[in-house]
Amino acid sequence: MRIPFSSDIIAFATTKKKRWTLLLLAGALIISIFFLLFTNYLVKELSHDEVEKVKAVADAYQQIQSHPNDVTKQVQVIQATTIPIIVTDKNDKVDIFKNVDTTGKHDPHYLDKLVKKWRFFNKGIKMTDDQYIYFEEKEGITLLRFYPYIQLLLISIFLTISYIAFSSSRRFEQNRVWVGMAKETAHQIGTPLSSLMAWVEYLKTAEELPGEEIIVELEKDLQRLQIITERFSKIGSTPELLTYNIYEVVGESIDYLKSRISKKVHIYISEESSKDVYADINKNLFGWVIENLTKNAVDAMTGVGEIKFIIRQSKGFVIIDVKDTGKGIARSEFKTVFEPGFTTRKRGWGLGLSLGKRIIENYHNGEIFVKDSEVGKGATFRIRLKLAEKGSLVKAASKFEIN
Repeated sequence: MRIPFSSDIIAFATTKKKRWTLLLLAGALIISIFFLLFTNYLVKELSHDEVEKVKAVADAYQQIQSHPNDVTKQVQVIQATTIPIIVTDKNDKVDIFKNVDTTGKHDPHYLDKLVKKWRFFNKGIKMTDDQYIYFEEKEGITLLRFYPYIQLLLISIFLTISYIAFSSSRRFEQNRVWVGMAKETAHQIGTPLSSLMAWVEYLKTAEELPGEEIIVELEKDLQRLQIITERFSKIGSTPELLTYNIYEVVGESIDYLKSRISKKVHIYISEESSKDVYADINKNLFGWVIENLTKNAVDAMTGVGEIKFIIRQSKGFVIIDVKDTGKGIARSEFKTVFEPGFTTRKRGWGLGLSLGKRIIENYHNGEIFVKDSEVGKGATFRIRLKLAEKGSLVKAASKFEIN
């Protein structure tokens, strides 16, 4: 298993975007087909009564012509209808019309145009071999005919806007990851590099040769640069997991940071912690997580406060709690703090916790989360790893990887 990051995140985001695009298109197609069929059914049902009334009129006309001496009932049927109708011959010449308002219509072809318009929606009903009757359907039924197409157009516009917005959002997130990764690299290198530059300036002005203490500090910073190089080289590769004493690994990370952060911050491992707990970890990467949690806590306390580590074992797991006295985290942000780009600092880049979560969960198959927090009083982060037996051999990385 390798740590999915940078290019892996972008490839995953691209695949996810394609999947969502296809799902949206399929959903829109299903909805459109459903409404089209349903609307056609409604139109057919609603227009049925009108068609039956017009057919009754057509039958009445036929009976009038067949029985010119018995027309009372037929005339009543024709007079009772309120549907606009036009009767034409086989050449579409208008013979008679009813309920058609021709007031102010000076166009001599007005009725002919109405016949063509009505014929577009409903075919004429045959009265005799030489006559056809056409009618005007209700406006509501006509609107229903066009409704699914209008709806399809609106859905298409909505999907287009959603796709553009989603694509812009993904591009922004990808750019934020790349920028964050670059800044995280600079940040990691910056601490030992600044220390080395300070030692160089000191040596330039020193009248005596450096003592052993100074040489030890220089070696520590050089080792730190080597560790940082190894950390970044392991991203995208398959580093090994070894069994380590977690108390000692956390202690080493704390010792390095103590001399490089504010003296007003008290960092320590609680006396209630277990000193003999082991887990299978990659020491460099796990130390990176501890450092990120510590630096975030220091920033949350604005350089003044206390950071306490509590290490213990419980039910087959190693539990590491990191408790600070900073400004705390709102409950609504317990999960979002691990998203790339989340930060409460004006100059932050918000990648440390996101990277830490990927290292712990995707590589060590553990957990990291906000255990509890109170705004204005501090927060507690918890890491949980599987407990290992002391003296275990090298553990090969499992084939676990988040898809």
